[in-house]
Order: sequence, then structure tokens, then C-alpha cells
Amino acid sequence: MKPKDQVLEVWGDFACFTRPELKVERFSYPVITPSAARGIYDAIYCKPVEFRWQVTRIEILKTVNYIALRRNEVKGAIPEKLATQWGRGRNAPRPILVDDRTRAQRQTMALKGVHYRLHAEIRPWRGFESGLQGMEMQFRRRAANGKCIYQPYFGCREFPAYFELVEPDSPPASPVPLDMDIGLIVYDVFDLSRPGRDHDPPCISLFPARVNAGVLNVPAYESNEVLRGIRRER
Repeated sequence: MKPKDQVLEVWGDFACFTRPELKVERFSYPVITPSAARGIYDAIYCKPVEFRWQVTRIEILKTVNYIALRRNEVKGAIPEKLATQWGRGRNAPRPILVDDRTRAQRQTMALKGVHYRLHAEIRPWRGFESGLQGMEMQFRRRAANGKCIYQPYFGCREFPAYFELVEPDSPPASPVPLDMDIGLIVYDVFDLSRPGRDHDPPCISLFPARVNAGVLNVPAYESNEVLRGIRRER
């Protein structure tokens, strides 16, 4: 059975999809990354053992506008020795300890007033193909009722993303008349070639992105267009 196109319209006041080559100050890509788009779908419905989301198309519905912000950020978590003393395992997430040494004020070039129409498909893992229709129905019920596991966000958790399910008979979107060669953009930060697990190590992938008439077409993760990193086990 072929996966059906699941469409969401998402919008928010601010967004920041940080370019990884700029480490000191945050500077956003001009458009949402496939990784961030997948994160919005995961926030609504996610079963990593059974399936993954494949983002296929991003439509930009509002003109790209930047805004300069200054934000307080935390540079690190508590040392591993203290985490162990508090009863947390070596691989458990460590709590954040905020003081003058860990807090930093950084400049952020974020996006203002973003609005997208996202397209994605459910890709079941081997052995779960028969449950595809049920997975799609469950996602559509949750999205139609505004349910989510956690609040979706645009790059940073303080930039919430609001969403609405787009029905198949809805009129087509009207993307902004924008043509842009973005260059290499982050595709995802995890290995999407096999089922995920808790505390998965990062595995960065990139692809050359080109916006045509306000539309960014996203190749499949298995495509030769995607520059996939090497997954390193801990």
C-alpha cells in the first residue's frame, strides 16, 4: 500500500532554524529545514519503533522576514559526577544548572511571522507495513483535534508552532513568488535509515536546497542527493 500525503499548515510568530556553520551566534536558514518539519509531525504522532516520517515538500506561504533578537542561553549541563551522585545513570539526560558560568547572552537572527504548508508521508519499518492505514488514520484524528504529545516548535522551544490539518479536498496553497538557491541545508540530525531508539547519537545529513516559486521539494533520505553522515555508536 502506498503512503498517503499528510498535509499540515503551520504558522508562528518567530522561528530559528540555525545554520550549523555559525557556532557563536544563531543565524536562521530562510526556510524551515526538513528536520524541523519532521519534528512537528513527531510532536503530533510518533512511534519510532513502527515508522518514521518522510517530509516530501515545503511550501512557503509568507514572505521571509528576519528579526534580530538577543536571548539568554545555557551553555551546558551539570557535570557527570554530580549527575551520578543524584542517582542518574551515565547515559541519562543531565539536568541544566544555570549560574553565571553557564548562562550566555547571544545574538539571534530569527525569522518573523512564518507560515508554511508541509507535506509528509508515513514510512513503516519492515514488519509494520500492514498497519500503515491505521497509523495514517490515527495521525489524522490527532491532528484534526489539535492533539500533540508536546507543543511543536520552530527550531527553538520558545518559538511555538501552531498547526492545522489540511483535508484532501482543500484548495491548493498559494506559495510566495520566491526563487532562492539556499545551498547545503540540514536534512536531519539523526540516522533515518533504521528504527530509532532513546538517546540516539547524532548523525548529520545535508542536501542542496533550491526554492522554486516558493516551494522546496525534499528528496527521499535514501536519495543520492542527500549527503549522509556516518552513525557512530556510543
